[in-house]
Amino acid sequence: MRFAHLADCHIGSWREPKLRDASTKAFSKAMELCFEKEVDFIVISGDLFNTSIPSIDSLKEVVKKLKEAKEKEKPVYLIAGSHDFSPSGKTMLDVLEKAGLFVNVAKGKDANGKLKLNFTIDKKTGAKITGMLGKKGGLEKGYYESLARQELETEEGYKIFLFHSALAEFKPEGLNDMEAHPLSLLPKNFNYYAGGHVHYRFSKDEKGYGLIAYPGPLFPNNFKEIEELERGGMYIVDVNDKKTDVSFEPIQVYNIFKIEVDAENKTPSQVEDEISMVIEEKEFNDTIITIRVEGTLLSGKPSDINFKDIFDRLYNKSAFFVMKNTSKLTTREFEEIKVEAGAVDEVEEKVIKEHLGQIKVKGMDAGKEEMLVKKLIEALNVERAEGERVADFESRIKERADALIFWDG
Repeated sequence: MRFAHLADCHIGSWREPKLRDASTKAFSKAMELCFEKEVDFIVISGDLFNTSIPSIDSLKEVVKKLKEAKEKEKPVYLIAGSHDFSPSGKTMLDVLEKAGLFVNVAKGKDANGKLKLNFTIDKKTGAKITGMLGKKGGLEKGYYESLARQELETEEGYKIFLFHSALAEFKPEGLNDMEAHPLSLLPKNFNYYAGGHVHYRFSKDEKGYGLIAYPGPLFPNNFKEIEELERGGMYIVDVNDKKTDVSFEPIQVYNIFKIEVDAENKTPSQVEDEISMVIEEKEFNDTIITIRVEGTLLSGKPSDINFKDIFDRLYNKSAFFVMKNTSKLTTREFEEIKVEAGAVDEVEEKVIKEHLGQIKVKGMDAGKEEMLVKKLIEALNVERAEGERVADFESRIKERADALIFWDG
């Protein structure tokens, strides 16, 4: 038996126009690799999309590839992640499942106050697949705590459990603030635990459980991930006599070139010269370039560094996209301004929490206020549909916002 394990595709995650299609291209390449490797089926551990209602442009290529997988008899099994889950039930995943393009395996029923999960059995291999959805802030923990475990753990056969949560025992440094659950929340005695949500690559055979694996994102989702991961990927999982082996398959969408400059005790012109030396006599066809400048300048201020000229020169050398990070670049002459880097949703979460309560809303506590702000952001984060008139688009946005103004929580 051979299957593919994908996670955190985040279709539509990048807001920069040039990178808007990057995650979609990564998904297409990953599916093509699945066909080439002749996998029996594909599992996706949450966050296929970056939002519960993705744009039409994002959907087109994804639907095309899912339809191709169906035609090639390569079933796709998935769960909703913290991004494409919707508590209202209004999610594109439901639409695509009803179209027969995949099976959402996170299904069960209440049995005397316990959550009893169902197994989905792959017709070709007999593999038994189930899983648990992911929710923002680790709120899926309550589902795990009410899980009926005995039948899951004693079920015979090759079993796969999909989950979209960080595990405290395996959480890497740098993700200390991320909500995580103890390993003990997962049901035991599965052969393979297909993890998602944590954007790093990890696999470990755990006694009493099985092989626990996170393939990381299919394509990096922010500046830091591009620097650290350079590219995303997936696992190809081979099973022989119940022995499970994983191999990581990178998905190359663009080349990556990283420039790092230590600006300590240097002038802006010296920083420019150092970058010029790095890029001299190089071409950057189809390449994403990251520029990180850190340290305290000897004189001048960060804005004195002529990044516009540097960017122009790189684009003239055929670079696909150039981005910079100067969050740790300071000056002796001016007050330091800190700009926190990280995933967009993480930054938004912190900004919202910092400003809660500044405007008093009658009858609304901090929890409801936070939820209202998030709902407003989600309501306004929509794109104009193809052929939609500007006036109609504006009216649609206004209606979404008006509905929330009278929202009572």
